[in-house]
Amino acid sequence: MDLNVIFFQQFINGLALGSVYALIALGYTMVYGIIKLINFAHGEIYMLGAYFGFYAISVYEMALIPAMIVSMTLAAVIGVTLERIAYRPLRQAPRIAALITAIAASLFIQSTAQLGFGASFKAFPQVIPFARIQIGPVFLTNRQLIIFGTSILLMILLHVIVNYTKIGKAMQAVAMDKEAAQLMGINVDRVISFTFALGSALAAAAGILVGMYYNRIDPYMGVMPGLKAFVAAVLGGIGVIPGAVMGGFLMGVAENLVVAFGSSTYRDAVAFAVLILVLLLKPGGLLGSNYIEKV
Repeated sequence: MDLNVIFFQQFINGLALGSVYALIALGYTMVYGIIKLINFAHGEIYMLGAYFGFYAISVYEMALIPAMIVSMTLAAVIGVTLERIAYRPLRQAPRIAALITAIAASLFIQSTAQLGFGASFKAFPQVIPFARIQIGPVFLTNRQLIIFGTSILLMILLHVIVNYTKIGKAMQAVAMDKEAAQLMGINVDRVISFTFALGSALAAAAGILVGMYYNRIDPYMGVMPGLKAFVAAVLGGIGVIPGAVMGGFLMGVAENLVVAFGSSTYRDAVAFAVLILVLLLKPGGLLGSNYIEKV
């Protein structure tokens, strides 16, 4: 097969995968931008979103869109609960305490999901019949179009919320200066809870899209995508929303190109190689600014 055809085919595949990474990375970057916390339990929210969608479709026989809305709502509730129980009491504690708590929360959710849902894989319901679309020598599927289109729609909605609503402007104010925002009458706790809810809802949507695409879910499905989405957020500039989107798409495309022109053995390694390079060459990320911070 012509190398150009292979490149464009993997580029298309990478856009679909990258849109999923972007949705998850947005949760990382928004939370970090508000309270400077890396929420390592975010990948498990993505996993729970897939399971919520699975049961909504298979047990309650919902269509894809209602199931996604239910899943996003439940994930938002869990994200807010996690923030209130695990992170809010540590807001004034050293940052390492919150980081360790995030890792502990991740392991707790994984183990709880394994006990509640079972350790074996589950086949995700086939709500969308598979169809292949040919554009010249390149193929794409209707599921890839759904993943990409849904992700772009959710990103546009996020952009509108952050830039054109009262709560979005409050998020920007808290991210800029939390103490000053509080003095101006902004309820900081409410803004932080809303940020966790918004990021968790986006992660849940990504979980359903991935379940639909790969036809399988399991309690540990959030580990590697969660780490890769974190790398994507760092690549774009942690705390910068457009950077998370850019980083997600770059990660997805890079991963697929490595598989096509290298080896699938290095599929996961490429993410951490990118992380090392970014930290060495531009620690602030592509759209972030380099600065020195004491932790």
